[in-house]
Order: sequence, then structure tokens, then C-alpha cells
Amino acid sequence: MPAATWDPQQYLRHADHRSRPFVDLLARVPELPAEGRPPRIADLGCGPGNVTRLLAERWPAAHVTGFDNSPAMLAGADELAGPTGGGGRLDFAFADAADWTPAPGTYDLILSNATLQWVPGHPDSFPAWVGALVPGGTFAFQVPGNFDAPSHVLMRDLAASPHWRDRLGDVLRHADAVLSPGAYLDRLAGLGCEVDAWETTYQHLLVGEDPVLDWVKGTGLRPVLTALADDRAATEEFVAQYRTLLREAYPPTAHGTVFPFRRVFAVARRTDG
Repeated sequence: MPAATWDPQQYLRHADHRSRPFVDLLARVPELPAEGRPPRIADLGCGPGNVTRLLAERWPAAHVTGFDNSPAMLAGADELAGPTGGGGRLDFAFADAADWTPAPGTYDLILSNATLQWVPGHPDSFPAWVGALVPGGTFAFQVPGNFDAPSHVLMRDLAASPHWRDRLGDVLRHADAVLSPGAYLDRLAGLGCEVDAWETTYQHLLVGEDPVLDWVKGTGLRPVLTALADDRAATEEFVAQYRTLLREAYPPTAHGTVFPFRRVFAVARRTDG
């Protein structure tokens, strides 16, 4: 699957809804084991940094680094970098979650928010990431679990249709992009972690014209928009066809458009020393 290009402004158009799972994940992260030293925290796939700064607010003495492989996202995040109120600091750096291998015992917390679904085979990296935790440290993440929802199924079916498959047949992710909560629990427990894994389906109430299309333009549709970026007419044609399908799948109500969104969470605390 080709790498997608990102638009921070489009991504942030639904920032309130997108931030909710991060806040829910963060609420389940235990206190960090650092004693007598500033905690070291990594946010893997930080995007524009809007939620990374919440880590610095919870642990104001920590050195928090947000990592991302999108120059556009990092450019926006860099505006948030600097010292924090508790004597810590917030900074950002380029890294790709597909090959990020921190040194053993480096971090008190490694957290990833809505990123690992873009990384094929990401559970294979868990041993290295758990190994990078200090004893008692935590690895926590959440990933979308909605790949069988109409928003994604319709997108894949359209991309695989005879008109589009030559250009788009291999650019989108499928339902196996993420594991079940139980499968994540099993993987992480096998690495010597105490694991809390769960799933939640949010019922987002979106407003405006074609709000589900507006949402996916910032995330799931990015590979299509990237693949068609050199052909404006083709982009407009695909988006128009997809818009029609979404309007049927997600009809507006008197209060807005309901957009169910399942997410999978795991919080793994290293207990094997």
C-alpha cells in the first residue's frame, strides 16, 4: 500500500471527536514508574500534536517526544514544541512506526493513538517496544476497529470496481489491518505484561453537509486521494461516486448524521522487570 500524504487542517476538522478515544485511553494509563528523574514518554504517530500535548499536561515534568513520518503533520506539531510548565519539555521528531526501534529501557510510556492500523504486521514490533520500557513502564494504544463499517466497505468496493481497480485496487487497507482486543491481550501478556484490552463503539453525531465524507477525507480516504493526486478529474469523479454511497449508508437525521465508530484499546504494563 503506497504511503498516504496528510492534510493536518482536514484532519483537525473533527478534532473533538478524534480526541475522545485518546482521552479515554489516557485515563486508563497507570502512574509511571519514574522516581527521582523526569519520565520519558513517546507518542508514536503524533500527527499534528494536538493530543500529544495532553501527555505533557498530565506529566508536566516529563520529556515527551511525538514521532511521525509525515512532514506536513510534524510542521504543524512543531508549533507546540518547547518547555512545559513543570520543567519538562515537548518535542517532535521524524520516525516511521514500521521500523521504529528504540533502545531497551528507554521509556516509561510508549503510546500510540490511531496509528498502528497503518502499519502492516505491527504486532511483530511489540517485543521491541515492550523491551524499550523500563520495568513497570506502559505501552498503550488505540486503533480504529471499523474496517467492516459501511464507510470502509463502500470505499474498498468502489476502489475495486472495474472502473477504478487498475489505479486503486491495492491502495486500501482491509479488515485484517487490526486485531481483536483478545488477540492483542494474548500477544502482550505473552511478553510479560499485565494487560487491559477492550473495545468501544462511539456514536458520533456529525453536522454539516456530507459529514462522513468530510471525516474520511482526513483519514481513511487519504490513500485514494494520494493515488489520484495527479488527476483532478479522476479525484472529483471518485469522490462524487463515494459521496452518493455514503449518503445512502449514513442518512442525516433531524439532529445530525450518526456515525458509529468502533475502536480497540490496549494498555500493557511491563511486569517482568
